[in-house]
Amino acid sequence: MSLPLLEVKNLKVHFPQKSGFFGKDTSYVKAIDGVDFSINENETFGLVGESGCGKSTTGKTILRLINPTSGEIFFKGKDISKITRKEMRRVYRDIQLIFQDPYASLNPRKTVGDLIEEPLLVNSDLTAVERKKRVHELLEVVGLNAYHANRYPHEFSGGQRQRIGIARALSLNPKLIIADEAVSALDVSIQAQVLNLMRQLQREFGLTYLFISHDLSVVKHISDRIGVMYLGKMVEQGSKKSIYENPLHPYTKALLSAAPSINPDKKQVRIVLKGDLPDPTHLHKGCPFQARCFARIAECETVTPQLHHKEDGHYVACHLYK
Repeated sequence: MSLPLLEVKNLKVHFPQKSGFFGKDTSYVKAIDGVDFSINENETFGLVGESGCGKSTTGKTILRLINPTSGEIFFKGKDISKITRKEMRRVYRDIQLIFQDPYASLNPRKTVGDLIEEPLLVNSDLTAVERKKRVHELLEVVGLNAYHANRYPHEFSGGQRQRIGIARALSLNPKLIIADEAVSALDVSIQAQVLNLMRQLQREFGLTYLFISHDLSVVKHISDRIGVMYLGKMVEQGSKKSIYENPLHPYTKALLSAAPSINPDKKQVRIVLKGDLPDPTHLHKGCPFQARCFARIAECETVTPQLHHKEDGHYVACHLYK
């Protein structure tokens, strides 16, 4: 059996909170607290959860834009969690990022051609003519025209700007693309176009995606496997079918019950979570979801549940399924 393209083991990112006269570290925000998952080649892994759960921090930590507190990140079998910035620059040829805001991520002073050419200028030995040809090819691959290379980002719509971001991410023929809320800033009709483009490119170029989103319908459309995060922890993980048809964790059940259905005959019971998210700097013992859980038991208050295998490829961190 071949190794996964990306494997994250017990990843932790703790941000110190300074207070007092001398600015000492008095507490920590556990943005990621022991996350494990893997992604195989040509697969799309959806990472889902509400705002503040740590999913975007996970993506940035894989790229080493944030250094991990502890844990391991294996890419193509090599641990990249502790390598130097110089060594990491070589890894960036194989891992690229698609940003949430397609306008803020593009330099308004540069033409679209210059923006797509920049990674080639830094990381390849192509001549100016070859780089220009590659830029025109990439623009056409994402559904734009070669003459768009001379225009500026403000001359495009939101969907077109995201296509430009995708073209830039493809410029170095990466193995893994991390899409951080890549369609959340777009209209629903444009979202579908961009998602279909990403799936087409995946088939054409053999891409692997880590797709980060809070939108369950978007994740369902594009993902092969899904991980659900809550307060820095992975609470459930499995195939798309098992997560959507047989959710196990109470948090996952609540998320899916809140998603609107297009089937008017489907009777859907809405699970309303009571209470607010706990203070991330002062978490109680036990399960992080206990304060809002409708199915908690006595053990939830004292013992933190670990992610364990329940059925074929389906993992859950909940005391109900021991």
